[in-house]
Amino acid sequence: MRVLGIDPGLVNMGWGVIVVDGSRIAHVANGIIRSQGVSLAARLCDLHRGLVAVIAAHAPDAAAVEQTFVNKDAVGTLKLGQARGIALLAPAQAGLEVGEYAPNAVKKAIVGVGHAQKQQVEHMVRFTLPGVTLAGADAADALAIAICHARHLQSRSLRIKVVA
Repeated sequence: MRVLGIDPGLVNMGWGVIVVDGSRIAHVANGIIRSQGVSLAARLCDLHRGLVAVIAAHAPDAAAVEQTFVNKDAVGTLKLGQARGIALLAPAQAGLEVGEYAPNAVKKAIVGVGHAQKQQVEHMVRFTLPGVTLAGADAADALAIAICHARHLQSRSLRIKVVA
């Protein structure tokens, strides 16, 4: 199964694709979609177009998006929420099931601690995906989200088998 992880951002939207085979996880690709538009609408259009292209190129079976955290800047939070809407919309348009995870849940799944630092997350992504070349911090976060979703799907699968 291929899993697409998306780290929403209005200027830089990180993405990462992994393949899951049983308990094995391997890197497929990662990158950052950079919006160039001047207006908010143009930026959202750039993000949508870029994410649709990523989905077409890598044909994921599932997707996961990081949930927005509320910060002190309400306007910034609202704009980030709109970018997150694009991150949810593009995979849904492709017929993918989309998981959503709080930042602390992603950190806990990757590092084991919900309040881990960005460097710790990046280190564990590199450890989990040996030899990966990261396009940047946003791509590392997106791969962490994909790994979190893969582990969630694996544990859900195990629970279903135990019950059956």
